Amino acid sequence: MTDLREARVAVIGGGPAGLMAAEVLVEAGVSVDLYDAMPLVGRKFLLAGRGGLNLTHSEGADRFAQRYGERRIQIAALLGEIDATNLRAWAQGLDIETFVGTSGRVFPRDMKAAPLLRAWLHRLRHPAHGGAGVQFHMRHRWLGWRQDGRTLRFETPQGELGVQAHATVLALGGGSWARLGSNGAWVLLLVARGVAVAPLLPSNCGFDVAPGTRSPPPGQALPVRAVMPGAGWSEFFASRYAGQAFKTVALVFTDSRGRRFERKGEFVATATGVEGSLVYAASALLRDEIIRSGYAVPHIDLLPDWTAERVRAEVRHPRGSRSLSSHLKGRLGLDGIKAALLHEVLGREGVHHSEALAHAIKALPLPLVAARPIDEAISSAGGVLFEGLTPDLMCEALPGVFCAGEMLDWEAPTGGYLLTACFASGKRAGQGVLRWLAR
Repeated sequence: MTDLREARVAVIGGGPAGLMAAEVLVEAGVSVDLYDAMPLVGRKFLLAGRGGLNLTHSEGADRFAQRYGERRIQIAALLGEIDATNLRAWAQGLDIETFVGTSGRVFPRDMKAAPLLRAWLHRLRHPAHGGAGVQFHMRHRWLGWRQDGRTLRFETPQGELGVQAHATVLALGGGSWARLGSNGAWVLLLVARGVAVAPLLPSNCGFDVAPGTRSPPPGQALPVRAVMPGAGWSEFFASRYAGQAFKTVALVFTDSRGRRFERKGEFVATATGVEGSLVYAASALLRDEIIRSGYAVPHIDLLPDWTAERVRAEVRHPRGSRSLSSHLKGRLGLDGIKAALLHEVLGREGVHHSEALAHAIKALPLPLVAARPIDEAISSAGGVLFEGLTPDLMCEALPGVFCAGEMLDWEAPTGGYLLTACFASGKRAGQGVLRWLAR
């Protein structure tokens, strides 16, 4: 048993998970040294909050847990430590008022991440009990362990540093946004020590479309050439519409396992494919299907508020001397990027086939052949397997080493779910360290 007042714990990683673990520990009177490779902590946290810090979500616990897909049981267990309700109370303790937006998402009243982070760091440095606060060590890049298996190695501006601690919390992030410190370099270090790690994959990411995509008539299979290697729109489409949004559409996708996604929303055309909130929401299913089959084919409903019968009737309506573009705009309100996508996928002949055109407006196949690189993704999937961790998130292969945050094997959509799970896992890891030291 270790006297908590004499214990020293190393927390590696200055994101939300690492900071939350440090808070639990320092409030218990433990001496905490926090190491981060970057000049400042919370870089990704600040960037994620640039357009408004989505702290958590107000929906019910069951629905909230379902957002974590195949890891919902493991994450639900962590959310018992800090869920959406007491996360708002925690923010209030930092004098940060929050509100629930129309979509159910929770934001700070001023929408900014910086005031919350500043208040949090002040409390970590100056805990309420008056004891020693967290000691921050910046520009300290973790290199693993020395040959004794216990001494932590850090690369610093002054050269390599060796550190010994009674316990270690690893909160190193996933594999996205390497420029902010989350580069996944820890994977090989842990695998070498016998820790089971699932490969890191992009999550909440964009995708590349198949080159030369042409939709077949209704009822026919997608042509093989639509899923050939390579990616990108035609030069015409990319040059005119990259960066523009598809508004008020629906994305429908059923994977080869029978899992179905259907939702209305928006997404954006990129130079080589698609990205944006609606695509991100389906990204896990799309990515996994591409891994299994080599491609995924979601269907886009360009007029989700119209019935198929109404669309068919309007397409078949005589257009007289009007051009097809004028007809689509006048009768169905389809122009701009939506009309261009129909031409891109159907081709010149396809758009003049009334049955194929009507079918495509309600279910336009959009073959995708690759997720964008992980460093472009908002978050990542994969990581340290829960099966190799104790309930306190300690590595069974490395007693005294705990893991938290995005480096664990889970993923979630945007909307506050990512941050909430990072906070919750950080708190569990911190409490786990306390229990470990008290044995």
